[in-house]
Amino acid sequence: MADFNDPLLRYKIGLMLIPGIGGILARKLVEYTGSPEAVFRSDQGLLQKIPGIGRTLAGNILDSRVLEEADREIVFLSRYNIRAMYYLDDDYPARLKECQDAPVILFSRGNANLDSAKVLSIIGTRSASDYGTGFCRDLVADLAARGHDPLIVSGLAYGIDICAHRAALDNGLQTVAVLAHGLSTIYPPEHRKTAKRIAGHGALVSDFGSKTGPERGNFLKRNRIIAGLADATVVIESSLSGGAMITAGFAGSYNRDVFALPGRVTDKRSQGCNNLIKTNRAALIEKTGDLEYLLGWEPDTSKLPDDKQMLFPGTGDDEKAILRLLTVNSCMSADQISAGLGLGAGKTSFLLLNLEFMGYILSLPGKMYKLSATAIAR
Repeated sequence: MADFNDPLLRYKIGLMLIPGIGGILARKLVEYTGSPEAVFRSDQGLLQKIPGIGRTLAGNILDSRVLEEADREIVFLSRYNIRAMYYLDDDYPARLKECQDAPVILFSRGNANLDSAKVLSIIGTRSASDYGTGFCRDLVADLAARGHDPLIVSGLAYGIDICAHRAALDNGLQTVAVLAHGLSTIYPPEHRKTAKRIAGHGALVSDFGSKTGPERGNFLKRNRIIAGLADATVVIESSLSGGAMITAGFAGSYNRDVFALPGRVTDKRSQGCNNLIKTNRAALIEKTGDLEYLLGWEPDTSKLPDDKQMLFPGTGDDEKAILRLLTVNSCMSADQISAGLGLGAGKTSFLLLNLEFMGYILSLPGKMYKLSATAIAR
């Protein structure tokens, strides 16, 4: 919750309510005047001398309606147990604090630790394909299976965003939805049930006042928070001009890692990802191990399967080795399996065919393989 005994709270909230003042100018105001309260108690002449603040913005700052609106926001925060985190307070997310254009105040409804040891943003197109949503679900499930406990961040939109949130919830991971509007509503309304689950096992986050609606420009603005909260951003399907590309740009500007899922060159939903990879703005991601390697995330080996746990009737040692490999890596090619186990291509193909006949693995296009539902159930 917000500290409602903080005498500066109305001024901290007031900073983000001043028309025409964003996070960068709000910080400048505090630096020049000394405190949030001093901003509103300064005279117009002093305010106009601050670089970037002219007569109009000075007038906006001194408009009494700003602090009146801030008082109404405090009532809303109190009613719904919402935290208000000011950028100079100790509870403001450390990763976000590093970003020059981070919001001056951030609202959070839920119990998520925004300073979790591992935080991953997963974003992508609203019109996701089965390929994209399948990879998203597999990635999140594999992270959990390998002993990682990352906070999953996304934007509650259709497609990849909602897939990432639901995958996190289904695998017992906390997730944060960064909203493009105030916390008095949920957009799109079809995601209200999921948003309720997120508030109970994660958080709904926004830098907008409670009455702000889902206006077009807000979606681009909130993308900086999605990128700024995380160690890395994973882009799963995006057109060349999609909102996910803007988020990837923010992540790159914050010196955060960016990963992109490659796709067919003829698929518009993959053109953005392919371009990120081609122009060295993102690392190619095929499996969880790619994240682990570049981020230095060590899996919890106590949660990885061993031979005693993997009881597959009718299989030999080499076949069990393949199944164990596919448990750790959600999807692999025949060549990758052959190289990983040091088996010849011919023998690998024979073993894979046997495992497919026994119903333990599935053959995918491009000579790719993954565990079947039967094998996973074991």
